[in-house]
Amino acid sequence: MTEHAPLIPKHGGYRKLKSFQIAQLVYDVTVRFCDRYVERRSRTHDQMVQAARSGVQNIAEGSQASGTSKKTELKLTNVARASLEELRLDYEDFLRQRGLPLWDRNDPRRADLIARRPATEDDMAAWVKEACGCDGQHGQKALSTRSTSSTTSDFTETAANAALVLIAVACSLLDRRLSAQAAAFEQEGGFTERLYTRRREVKGFK
Repeated sequence: MTEHAPLIPKHGGYRKLKSFQIAQLVYDVTVRFCDRYVERRSRTHDQMVQAARSGVQNIAEGSQASGTSKKTELKLTNVARASLEELRLDYEDFLRQRGLPLWDRNDPRRADLIARRPATEDDMAAWVKEACGCDGQHGQKALSTRSTSSTTSDFTETAANAALVLIAVACSLLDRRLSAQAAAFEQEGGFTERLYTRRREVKGFK
């Protein structure tokens, strides 16, 4: 008896995807950032949190739907990518409206954060403190010579730019995933094509 490939291939497993893990970290970081730096009852607060959440949820939903619809997977992955792009603009607007600098692509702090590979929002918070000179006795001494407003500004600038670094990584990963999904869909088709082929096989057609 001829063995057929499963009609519904393996799907899900989104928790193992690097894009999901980074997007989830972006969400956690954004919730903490907004609670600390954005007015909680403002529309901007809700929009940023929801955009970050959308990035996570749509990756998960797309992965789960891939078993029966590659088209849906592709669509939802693109929605996740678009949501993170919206969030990126919100962070950039946050910096611009407060006169805070947006780090250049070649800023060494970007490379340092990526190299650290933070896994949790606490890892991110620890990195921000370190980047602002708050690690250990040396950092505490440095802070004592600066005004409170200057210190707060440094924290705000670093936290927002650090979130933007994470978003850039997540977007890059999703871009690669979208390209792979599009190529697979073109070559293999989707569930409808597999179902049609299987029915022809069952009925004895070639």
